[in-house]
Amino acid sequence: MGRRPSESESTRCGILILFLMGLISCSMVYIFMSSIMSSRPSAIVKMESLGSESGENSRMGQKGGDCCGGIEGVELWGSAVKWGTDFKFNTSGECCKACMAMCTGTDGPCLCDTWVFCENKEACGEKFGECWLKKQKDVLVPDKHEAGKKGMWTSGIVFGRGEGIVGLETEYGTLHIKLLPHCSPHSVAYILELLALRHCAGCHFYRAENRGHSWDVKGDHIQDASFGPPFALIQGSLEAQGMTFSKIQMEHCPTVTRGSVAWVGSGPEFFISLANHEEWRNSYTVFGSVLPEDMVIAEKIAHLPTKADVWNNVNVSVLEKTVPLRLKRIKIGNGELNVSDE
Repeated sequence: MGRRPSESESTRCGILILFLMGLISCSMVYIFMSSIMSSRPSAIVKMESLGSESGENSRMGQKGGDCCGGIEGVELWGSAVKWGTDFKFNTSGECCKACMAMCTGTDGPCLCDTWVFCENKEACGEKFGECWLKKQKDVLVPDKHEAGKKGMWTSGIVFGRGEGIVGLETEYGTLHIKLLPHCSPHSVAYILELLALRHCAGCHFYRAENRGHSWDVKGDHIQDASFGPPFALIQGSLEAQGMTFSKIQMEHCPTVTRGSVAWVGSGPEFFISLANHEEWRNSYTVFGSVLPEDMVIAEKIAHLPTKADVWNNVNVSVLEKTVPLRLKRIKIGNGELNVSDE
């Protein structure tokens, strides 16, 4: 004869049911986000690495002002403005913030644009904690020395006002993007490698979806409206011909807002958001932001002729004609942005 479940057993069953319901819900969100960003039906974006990376970079805060990290195993050279033998911290994040503190002025370049921290205790020995603050001749082409994963140095760069802005040139205008090296150092390092090529052959936009009736001109979601489609974004690829691409690890994953430039998965596919997508939560590595005045160009691309397609059972809009991209350096002159080939 069966017996009546005790109260404790009922409680355990209830907890188990709630756990399973939560697991199913998370799985559905994962599948949906993978589907809407996948470039083809067979290429589902895998997000299993989200939050699984170890080290300083994976612990970056969700707010842009909280993150400050670099790349392990890399030593950046340059003229020292602060000697590490007399300047020590416990973490690389503190070293990074010390450099940023010297980069808050509104006029002229930063006094410090590079930091180097001795982080590997075993390799560093007495040097552990040394924080060297430096200055590059050209911060977009930092003087780098690879030390390998077991190297003792962790390094990063920071950009001041008017610095670290690159241009995505299209036939409809140039999108000026402010890069975020202190939040997504690996991503920005890849962009700087592309910039050094002086071309981006093969880079292009291939998907365009406007805000529709779901988001207003400021990118805010309209009450009771759907969350797409259309999904308010333009999507493309930053994989240049003649350059070997390596997957980029998950880095800074804040809430995607209007103007955010982020990777789809581990790249090289990326997107520019036309709206504030709180519903996407913290799913994408954001490595830059389009300057507000250039969002009109992104909106123009989003309204180009498209054809309907279906990716993993999600309706998307693909451009009838792809839009080629060219990556360019940007100079600040007389308070205005100027495109430069240098």
